Amino acid sequence: MSPYLRNKIIAAQTAYGILPDNVQFPFQSIAQAALHNKEFGNKVWMIYYDEKNNRSEITYHDFINSVQKCAGLLHAAGIRKGDRIAVMAYNHPDTIITYFGAWVLGACIVPLNMTEDTDRLGYVLENSEAKLIVCREDYSELCTSIIPQSQPRVITVYNNTETSGGFHELLRKTELFELPTENMLAEEALIVYTSGTTGNPKGVVLVQRNLFADAVYIAQWHGINEHQRMMCVLPVHHVNGCIVTHVTPFVAGASVVLNRKFQTEYFFKRIIEENVHIVSVVPTLLAFLLDGNANELNAKENGFRHIICGAGPLTVDLAKNFVERYSIPIIHGYGLSETTCYSCFIPTDLSSAEYKRWMVDEGFPSIGIPLECNEMAIHDTEGKTLHEGERGEIVIRGSNVMKEYYNNESANETTFAFEWFRSGDEGFYKNDEKGRPYFFITGRIKELIIRGGVNLAPLEIDEVINSAPGVKAGISVGFENDFYGEEVGALIIPEHDSVHKENIISYCREHLPFHKSPKVVLFTDALPVTSTGKYQRNKVKHLFAEWKAAQFRK
Repeated sequence: MSPYLRNKIIAAQTAYGILPDNVQFPFQSIAQAALHNKEFGNKVWMIYYDEKNNRSEITYHDFINSVQKCAGLLHAAGIRKGDRIAVMAYNHPDTIITYFGAWVLGACIVPLNMTEDTDRLGYVLENSEAKLIVCREDYSELCTSIIPQSQPRVITVYNNTETSGGFHELLRKTELFELPTENMLAEEALIVYTSGTTGNPKGVVLVQRNLFADAVYIAQWHGINEHQRMMCVLPVHHVNGCIVTHVTPFVAGASVVLNRKFQTEYFFKRIIEENVHIVSVVPTLLAFLLDGNANELNAKENGFRHIICGAGPLTVDLAKNFVERYSIPIIHGYGLSETTCYSCFIPTDLSSAEYKRWMVDEGFPSIGIPLECNEMAIHDTEGKTLHEGERGEIVIRGSNVMKEYYNNESANETTFAFEWFRSGDEGFYKNDEKGRPYFFITGRIKELIIRGGVNLAPLEIDEVINSAPGVKAGISVGFENDFYGEEVGALIIPEHDSVHKENIISYCREHLPFHKSPKVVLFTDALPVTSTGKYQRNKVKHLFAEWKAAQFRK
């Protein structure tokens, strides 16, 4: 990388004039945090519910011992500071032990999303240059089939039980690795591959400094301390499940309830039984809870505080309906893998009137105010800062901004062109009476529908589609059209068989200008989403191909 580009990236990691190397954190490495947290001894660190809802727990003492042994196991396998370890696993304490074991060494985890196709998984293994694959027994056959031939890997297999050759037997035979005390803030910790809509995924490189930046300020914003308990229902291969509900409570000395997977019928029951205070979800899970009419069991009266929600499109209707049904605040936020995870949240102490103003009245739920670790702004296409209310690209700079896209010079040049991280998301901000900027996201710039040269924000159309009678869930889709370049379609999950497409089109035309209204409605059983709930509109454009030559009139 050229010094010129590296300087641009450093500028994008600098907030309020403070260079990333000068930012102070309570610890200078995950290893130092582990050394400190040994003092918690027999305090419960993690409670785990497997796929059959069997419960187990692990104390801080036992977890950190396992982490030290895992570090020793990885070290014996040849892993050193700076090496990459690919992990083919799912939500399980062993996965978290492996993550922390690598970080103690100063090594880097490459988490694989095992729901992806084999071509993509193979690309990630090749591109990341992982030196070792740690794999659950469930995936061992797949793992063997996709290892790049040019780069043989060592494979460690987690057995599903503690039988001969299993992970825990290997740990028992391994000596404790002494926790190092040196500064490792600049060491690579994660390479997370983005879900991109076209082309190969990009490897987001996060260093230990990034992990601490987000963890410290997420904990501060949400009041997470050693007396709090969080719950994880999201996949730990993604930064939300990894950073928000594992790194954050670990740094804060809190505890976590890890679930193998999200289950509507157990969500509130588990919150009550395990005295959970905060859960991080994506909007899709809120919709599942409403659709399943889940009983909240007076969770708020029993100490549950709020839900963190982000990583996907939250509509006003969904937020309003959820809060009205459950009386549980949704603390909406926003961030990307490239900014470690979250960059902003709405405040947790808003009055009912203020909450309604920022979550409902503006037409979009606000994504909130920037965390102290970063600055946010709205830029035009030339990198110039826009004013309050003006729409443009959301940009971020601070100590939570990634090191780089791995081995992708062109992507880095584009992303850091203006010495900020360019999110690719369109939005605007409005100031409150205290002068604090509340940001809003209106859509993905590369997914903007461009009709007759006019840019249309998908989320604005989504709001109307989802409020139409008979619509269970839906998204707007820009499809190729000979007359306008693109036209607006809607892909919808209907509530019942008697829903008529024509009625939805009529409703949308009553609430939107003609040029923004869907001209075609298609029904489906499922909407295209990533594993973290982000809509993939570009994947369904082809469904509207027969209307390419159609001209739609009022």
